[in-house]
Amino acid sequence: MRHGRTLSSSAAAGAGVKLGDMLLVASISKTLSERGTRSPDLESIPISESLVVQILGRNSLDVFRKVEFFRWCSFRHNYKHSVGAYSHIFRIVCRAGAEFLDQVPLLMSSMKDDGVVVGQETFKLLLDSLIRAGKFDSALEILDHIEELGTGLNSYVYDSVLVALIRKNQLGLALPLFFKLLGGDEGQGGVPVPESNACNQLLVALRKADMKIEFRNVFEKLRAKKDFDLDTQGYNICIHAFGCWGDLGTALNLFKEMKDKSLNSSSFGPDLCTYNSLIRVLCLVGKVKDALIVWEELKGSGHEPDAFTYRILIQGCSKSYRMDDAMRIFNEMQYNGFCPDTIVYNTLLDGLFKARKVMEACQVFEKMVEDGVRASCWTHNIVICGLFRNGRAAAGYTLFCDLKKKGKFVDGITYSIVVLQLCREGQLEEALQLVEEMEARGFVVDLVTITSLLIGFHKQGRWDWTERLMKHIRDGNLVPNVLNWKANMEAYMKAPQSRRKDYTPMFPSEGNLSEIMSLISSADTGMDGSPGSEEDVAQHEDQWSSSPYMDQLASQLKSNDISSQLLSLSRGQRVQAKGIDSFDIDMVNTYLSIFLAKGKLSLACKLFEIFSNMGVDPVIYTYNSMMTAFVKKGYFNEAWGVFHEMGEKVCPPDIATYNVIIQGLGKMGRADLASAVLDMLMKQGGYLDIVMYNTLINALGKAGRIDEATKLFEQMRSSGINPDVVTFNTLIEIHAKAGQLKAAYKFLKLMLDAGCSPNHVTDTTLDFLGKEIEKLRYKKASIIRTSKDDSS
Repeated sequence: MRHGRTLSSSAAAGAGVKLGDMLLVASISKTLSERGTRSPDLESIPISESLVVQILGRNSLDVFRKVEFFRWCSFRHNYKHSVGAYSHIFRIVCRAGAEFLDQVPLLMSSMKDDGVVVGQETFKLLLDSLIRAGKFDSALEILDHIEELGTGLNSYVYDSVLVALIRKNQLGLALPLFFKLLGGDEGQGGVPVPESNACNQLLVALRKADMKIEFRNVFEKLRAKKDFDLDTQGYNICIHAFGCWGDLGTALNLFKEMKDKSLNSSSFGPDLCTYNSLIRVLCLVGKVKDALIVWEELKGSGHEPDAFTYRILIQGCSKSYRMDDAMRIFNEMQYNGFCPDTIVYNTLLDGLFKARKVMEACQVFEKMVEDGVRASCWTHNIVICGLFRNGRAAAGYTLFCDLKKKGKFVDGITYSIVVLQLCREGQLEEALQLVEEMEARGFVVDLVTITSLLIGFHKQGRWDWTERLMKHIRDGNLVPNVLNWKANMEAYMKAPQSRRKDYTPMFPSEGNLSEIMSLISSADTGMDGSPGSEEDVAQHEDQWSSSPYMDQLASQLKSNDISSQLLSLSRGQRVQAKGIDSFDIDMVNTYLSIFLAKGKLSLACKLFEIFSNMGVDPVIYTYNSMMTAFVKKGYFNEAWGVFHEMGEKVCPPDIATYNVIIQGLGKMGRADLASAVLDMLMKQGGYLDIVMYNTLINALGKAGRIDEATKLFEQMRSSGINPDVVTFNTLIEIHAKAGQLKAAYKFLKLMLDAGCSPNHVTDTTLDFLGKEIEKLRYKKASIIRTSKDDSS
């Protein structure tokens, strides 16, 4: 009796049993810690589930001893672990870290022998732990083991595994699992279909990895499932992906499908993200005019544009030289309370400099500083490059030196821009010194910089200076790779070529360059995004639709073929800068520039043919270089063949391609056809840059169509592009040669008032203009003298 209470005999017995179990567990734990399962003292101990669970719960034992004890119990006669025991050991192993996950396959095999199956939460814990540790094969083996046991997991577990593989960037493992879940394999019909979230994450990952074929395969598999429907996010992902890959047809058809489904569901339909994706798609394929109309529709559809909408439109307008529209959208963005970020300002600066609006660009840069928006290295690179391209080389170099003194405002690209400018000016010694300084400051000398130096060496006739790169650029393997490529290229060029293709054209084609209108019209037939007749508009227009123009674009689209794209906003680059994947074509483009600048067309053709036969795929810049060379030499049929091959290789032309075509038509005396090509491009949402304006003005002037050239000049200024010295020189020359001396003098005055600095071509043109004026004065004087003699 204690404190007046009597302890019953049953309670005393229970307490004794519990104390005995505790002592037994403590004894076994001590034995395991000291000698492991090899101790003979363990053989006489009766094993039970309760005892195993208590041993596994001892904090004094490390994980290795617990797993060892668990497996030792598995080999004892007349004992099998329960579901609870396996769940307990799996939790212990998963929480212990990646080093103990190697025990999972052995434990799974033991569980299979015992005929025990743990619950779905335990399986999910195992799968998550293995994937987190990067043991993807073990995770997939567990899934196979589950299917062998005939135990079906719910869709949540499968989706978590799929999402985990995607986030670990294991698309090669995620895709087979996804197709298995869709029932692609025989006998897998009972596996649950993935949820929308998992499917959307897979589609996003495939788009980011640029896996076009796999993306379309997943898209078509999902569409074939009757019990699966894309949600709004899924539609937006697919619209954005297909649009980025130039498949405007599929993107617009998906939008139309969304609109049709929204009629039956008030909670489903296009949202702001849908419209942003469509506007971005239209800008990417060169239909900026249509994008602006869709933007106006967006504002009346109940959705308010956000910062991304304004950024997309400003980027599209700036790339297509619609700088007045870009500034209007920029001002509206600020009026509606959105603060433009660095990307928006960079886009505006780049567009203004390319449109020759130097003063406006400098004002925008000052406003950027006043608004407190941080200027990045990319901002300074745009300003320096813009000043160089607009004849303000001294100002650009001064800005570079000032930023360099501050230390943190320049990067490797800044140095590369200045090196390129020095090479263009022939200052190769200064360029090499700057490269040394660039490397000394820890910046990587990239392929753009090295190839710019190569072009400068060959332009100045310094063929032997190539080896000097090894002296000035010491770090990395890029320079040795460039020199090895050059040596191999020279060996290929000297080696005898196969004569199997002698007397066969490199670029076979039917017809000639004058048939460009028929080609553009045939491409436009499949993708007519322009408004039709009033009857067609009335027939397709839904008076209650919030986006009638988008509905019309979707209904008029007749093809989703990517090859039907008339104009790409992204310009071809000499160096693709994709590492080893683009090294060969980057070097081919560089040496094409070198050979063609020297007028060595035969060497350029031989280089193109050798590397094409080796499987190196040309890019837009490659084709444009070949077309330019053929047009300059007057080989218009060959240029037409190059343009045909671009279409066959599904390589959409850029603005530089059409500049070459206009130049060729002008040389052929087909200025009327050149004007028709530009009218067709503008009608279909295309744009003209300053080079194309100058090319067409020159073609019209040489064809004697002076009035049309003058109207084109006015159109150029009204579109937001400032004329440059080439524009004024061309206008002065064609008016002087046409005898319109007053008009030529007017353009000279406009040139000086615009602050456009004359060059040596201006001096030659002015000499011709002066001689024509003297001839006119002499002619007038002769007429006056003759009339006086007649009167006397």
